[in-house]
Formats: sequence, C-alpha cells, structure tokens
Amino acid sequence: MPPESLEAHLRRLSREGELYERQGDGLARCHACGHECLIAEGKAGACRMRFNRGGKLFVPWGYVSGLRADPIEKKPFFHVLPGAATLSFGMLGCNFSCKFCQNWLTSQVLRDPQAEAVVRECTPSAIVDQALAAQAQVVVSTYNEPLITSEWAAAIFDEARARGLRCAYVSNGHATRKVLEYLRPRMSLYKVDLKCFDHAKYRDMTGGAMRHVLRSIEGLKALGYWVEVVTLVIPGWNDSDAELRAMAAFVAGVSKDIPWHVTAYHQDYRLGERDTPAETLRRAAEIGRAEGLRFVYAGNIPGRLEGLEDTLCPSCGARVIERRGFTVLADRLQDGKCPGCSAAVPGVWS
Repeated sequence: MPPESLEAHLRRLSREGELYERQGDGLARCHACGHECLIAEGKAGACRMRFNRGGKLFVPWGYVSGLRADPIEKKPFFHVLPGAATLSFGMLGCNFSCKFCQNWLTSQVLRDPQAEAVVRECTPSAIVDQALAAQAQVVVSTYNEPLITSEWAAAIFDEARARGLRCAYVSNGHATRKVLEYLRPRMSLYKVDLKCFDHAKYRDMTGGAMRHVLRSIEGLKALGYWVEVVTLVIPGWNDSDAELRAMAAFVAGVSKDIPWHVTAYHQDYRLGERDTPAETLRRAAEIGRAEGLRFVYAGNIPGRLEGLEDTLCPSCGARVIERRGFTVLADRLQDGKCPGCSAAVPGVWS
C-alpha cells in the first residue's frame, strides 16, 4: 500500500471548525481570515488547510509542525514581560504566499513542492505541559499563519489560561472582526506584520488585501489587545521615505503607544533583493518618531544600531530597558514606570 500523502494526512488531522457559516448548495463560508472564502464540497480555501466536507468546514487539529521555547523578544514583543520565556507552536499553511517568507518550508507546504514539513500529533494539554516545563510565561501561535488554525489555538489557549499562562499571536493580521472577537477571551497579545503601504504591492507580493490588515490593527486596539507592529524593510520595495512615513502615520493614528519594529530583510525564498543596510533602518526609525510614534525599534542586526533596541521613557527619555538582539541587558522599570520620573510606560509588565 503506498504511503499516505501529506495532504491526506493533514485531512485526517482535522475536525469541524467554528469560524464558518453553512450556506446553501453545500457551500461553507469561512470567517477565519480576510479572504472569507466561499468553499464548495471537496474544495479547500485559499490557505489550502480549511476544507469543505459534506457542507461542513473542517480545520487543522491535533498536531504541531514547530514547537520551541525562546525569548519573547524574538516574536518580537518588546513591551511584554521583558526576558520572559515563551513556548511557540505552529502548524502548516498560510493565507498568504509571500515571496520573501522566512518560514516558507512550513507555510507554503501544499503550494510549493520544495517545501518540507514534519507533523507531530499532540494534545493541547501536552503543549501546555511543555510550556510549564520550559518555565514559559506565554504560549504563542506562530511559524505558519495562526489565523487559519484559530480553533486549534483556541483549544490550547483555553488550557494555557486555566494554568496561568498568557497567550499570543504572531500574525500577518489579515483577519476578520469575527476571528478577533472569537480569540479575545482567550488571548491578549497580538503582533501584526504591516508589510508595505500600497494596495497593489500588497496584493502582488502576498495575495492578500492591505485593507484587512489596516482594519485588523484598528480592531485589535479597539478590542483591548496589546498590539505591536512589525515591518520587514526590503530595499527597493517598501523602503522609500514616503512609504515608511505612511506606515508610521497610520500606526500613530491608531495609537502613538503601539511599538513599531522596523526589521532587516535577509535574502530568502523567491525574493533576491539585497540585505537591508543598517542606515535604512536608522532612517526608518527616525521617520517613525517624526510621525509621533513613541516607541520605535530596529531589529535583525543586533549591536549595529546603538540605542534602537532599547526602550526609552516617553517622558524624560531615560533608558529603562536595554537590549541586544533577543537578550535583555537591563530592565529598570519599576511596576511599569520609569524609575527616574515615575512616568508610566505602556505595556504588559507583570
């Protein structure tokens, strides 16, 4: 008997989802992401992972492809529990097809024949057990796009919260209001990628729509999530002053307290642009601050951007958290306040 294909194996590791509506003629409307695919019997949505069987939407369940403990700064969250360990888990698939994907071996697994993946069957309680064994304070859905596996994440997060852990998404933000409301009782931390600020470029590079990402950032803030935004700065693609200024102005318009991370691109997958120079990130950070953002960070080239990995007091400018890469060198906050002037620094500190 021939070995089971990965796609067949993943179809077996599934159960009926919650983020959908049954339609007439056996159709199912998915609400897990902004595509809101209308899926016919025997077909899958844009993510290739959520599929219609008998008029019901089946979703990934009961496995991980990646599972690792690492510092929260790697997500990156810079205003959440500095130095805390996280347990990161991921499944397979994505609702985007980014040409610069750093996790393409798992995210593009049913699109690209060169992508490879390992599937490890498990339970939510086993994942939380591992988080506690690693002394993690946060459980994070990441590596692939977590929106398309939200029901599985919800089951893990319910277990994690019951055992005293915080929960987070590292996501492209191509969400719907329904999925953000579905997740909110279970999690409070959300990192969003804002990839550029041009509708046509967004569609061409990712297959998604920028408007859904912008609405998500606004919706996340309105729903009370702690939000941090990351832009991978790619030379010649999204690094013009005008585009960086537009992104920074949008984020500042939602809240000047949202941390904005501008990070260096390294050549990967199908995009051959040169690596991002340190000077470009410094320019991006200056633009972010000029647009009113109070916390702008530069990353992916540790030690080459003095001061741009650190958190400064928004009132007196004192250096309250010092970092190098994913390592916290000093944390001087006292109950979330500057030790010098006692001004509050927005974030999740305890």
